[in-house]
Amino acid sequence: MSGAGVPSQSARESQTSAKRGIDLPLIQKNEAGMTLRNRQFDFDFIVIGSGFGGSVAAYRLAEKGYKVAVMEMGRRWSAQDLPRTSWSIHRWFWRPRLGLRGFFNMRLFRHATIFHGCAVGGGSITYAGTLLAPPERVWDLGSWAGVADWKAEMPRHYETAARMLGVTENTILGPADDLLKRTAEATGCGGTFSPTRVGIFQAPSPEQGRSFPDPFLGGEGPARSACVACGGCIMGCRFGAKNTLDLNYLYLAEKLVVRVLPETRVVDVKPIPGSADGSFGYEVRTVRSTAWTRRHPQSFTCTGVVFAASSLGTMELLFRLKEKGSLPGISSKLGKHVRTNSESLIGARVPGCREDLSQGIAIGSRVHIDEHTHIEAVRYPSGSDTMCFLTTQLTDGRPGAARIALWLKNIIRAALRHPFRSWRLFQPFGWARESVILLCMQALDGHIEMRWQRPWFWPFRKALVSRGNKVPTYIPRANDFAKRFAQIAGGTAMSMLPEIVFDIPGTAHCIGGCAIAGSAGQGVVDLRQRVFGYKNMYICDGSVIAANLGVNPSLTITALAERAMSFLPSASETNWNDAAA
Repeated sequence: MSGAGVPSQSARESQTSAKRGIDLPLIQKNEAGMTLRNRQFDFDFIVIGSGFGGSVAAYRLAEKGYKVAVMEMGRRWSAQDLPRTSWSIHRWFWRPRLGLRGFFNMRLFRHATIFHGCAVGGGSITYAGTLLAPPERVWDLGSWAGVADWKAEMPRHYETAARMLGVTENTILGPADDLLKRTAEATGCGGTFSPTRVGIFQAPSPEQGRSFPDPFLGGEGPARSACVACGGCIMGCRFGAKNTLDLNYLYLAEKLVVRVLPETRVVDVKPIPGSADGSFGYEVRTVRSTAWTRRHPQSFTCTGVVFAASSLGTMELLFRLKEKGSLPGISSKLGKHVRTNSESLIGARVPGCREDLSQGIAIGSRVHIDEHTHIEAVRYPSGSDTMCFLTTQLTDGRPGAARIALWLKNIIRAALRHPFRSWRLFQPFGWARESVILLCMQALDGHIEMRWQRPWFWPFRKALVSRGNKVPTYIPRANDFAKRFAQIAGGTAMSMLPEIVFDIPGTAHCIGGCAIAGSAGQGVVDLRQRVFGYKNMYICDGSVIAANLGVNPSLTITALAERAMSFLPSASETNWNDAAA
């Protein structure tokens, strides 16, 4: 930070020039013809967010010799601190204003219920560890189509991302995976069943839970423990088996002296006076994210900025900055073409199930019920039963009053005819042990829009609100698959309560909103993920994705960030003049 006790301005300039091996001009001209003396910045780059894109950016920039800081709104977690079950609400949910300082967040919008993570390591702390590449056809859809030769370029970046994240084929198949396979065979798609590819350290059964030296990063990473098949990946891995970003990209970045500031919320990013496009660098202002009163405001300067706060987080921050005049040049396409991966959450509960359906890894297997539709078997660890309050009996029919009426009729009929069974179906205790969530994703185009407006229910301030045509919550083939799954398991097919009552889909994979495109009239960033209208400014998170992937997006976000960072020169060769084409 700037302050007393630092070298004089000229001394700092000389030190910086010597450090980078380049001659920096002492005087630059601004637009008004005035002169602006180069200054010593606190950092070369500030990365806002530490998820799959931000962690990649931090590590690759540090490798190239840049001085990097990462501003992360969430807390830093260790395996010992993570909650055992979802009943530890204060250590699971992230709502700091309510005193909840966990790592999992749920945002309710008119068009989607969005689940996402908030921690050092971003969504990797709460993700299921599933790392899949999408079908090639996604590169021909959306605003990024034709902008680059994606099909030729991306395979090598996927390979790098997979190596860094320790991707391997799942070898731990639990009872839920067996049920998925049997259902696939019964519905004629058994040939598509396959274990997922995951970033989880696995070993033969006798060695589960045993600690091993770093198996992924050539001995440069931390020791790891073999997966114990507890199904707890989504609640945060308490055994050190899941490849969270604090164990690979961020771990290596911090070894290169990248400074990570947890519980730090960015509230402003603006060009340093003298150049509206950031040519003279940026000032980044922060506050403590978990504080109620003493928010400890700070100010940092940097030459370049990487926004990597997740699709929702980056959109929200950029909307604020655009409105307040800090970054007025952000494209008007901000918030357009936000996608949910066309997801639907269905499943089954088997009260009194003899087998523990929570055993295995969080997402252990998958099937394709048609060329566009992909279903994965998902579980929570035994004891994590709070998700029961979001589930209800599956009901067919198109969204609207008729579907709600049919749902109520089915609930009342079941309660009258089988009261004890109905009670067992809806009471929370034992839910995780007796339930399987079927995560349905589609690589079909469909999107909503996010705007910065005053919500009707709270007109005192602006916030993100969703607009546009709704993404379908009723996927007939997926519902049929869930009913057959429940029949084979001896249970009852289930769905998400908001999908039935409010026609609102749930998704853990919100993407888009700052899409890659060929111009500012089509998107927010160019093919190298440089922000249109500004210099040395990038976006590296799921917001740049321009099509529904149909699979979990973590690997794609990582690979795209690897690609974006590969274009930057080393610190000794940069001219600090990188702008969107």
